[in-house]
Formats: sequence, C-alpha cells, structure tokens
Amino acid sequence: MAKRSLYQRLRSNPRVRTALFVLGVLLMIAAPLLGPLPGPGFIILFPAGLMLALQNSEWAKRVYVRFKRRHPRYAAWTDRLMRRASAARKREREALAAADGETPENRANGD
Repeated sequence: MAKRSLYQRLRSNPRVRTALFVLGVLLMIAAPLLGPLPGPGFIILFPAGLMLALQNSEWAKRVYVRFKRRHPRYAAWTDRLMRRASAARKREREALAAADGETPENRANGD
C-alpha cells in the first residue's frame, strides 16, 4: 500500500481541516483587496483559496456545485483556473462530441 503524503495525513485531523478552510476563505477575501495592486495577486490568490475551501469543506462543495449549475459559463472559468479534473474530463467529452459532429443540444433532445 502506498504511503500517504504529509498533507494527506495532516488533513485527517479536523482542526487542520478547519484551519485550511479558514485560510482558504481568508485568501478569497484578500484577493479582491489585492486586485488593484500591480501584479497577478487576484489570479493567484482566489483560485488557491477556493481550492483550499473546496478540499476541506463539504458545505463549500455543495455551494460550489449549486453555483456551477446556475452559472455554467463562470464555473468553467473557475474549473479551468483551478485545473480541476472534472473540467478536463468535460473538455475531452466536448472535443469528442465535436469530432463526431454532435452538439449538446442534439444529445439533450435525443436526436
């Protein structure tokens, strides 16, 4: 059996998970405040904070899934910035469908 990384072992502690979630929220709050400053602060801080929050909170995952369903265009941006595996799978499915000549509307209608 493979040895778990230090990060994975630490995340099994509820206090550490809570601290990482709080850190993620703080990074997301700090991102718009640092946005006007020169440099790529917002582009780095917000996805990092969102990633920490999503990894360490079931509540944050539920809220994010609801957001993705309501606003798929914006969710695609966040998934791409965070390099989520689900976004990569979705892009591969869309590329295969485009190569076959299918459109999402045709698949939804069963044509």
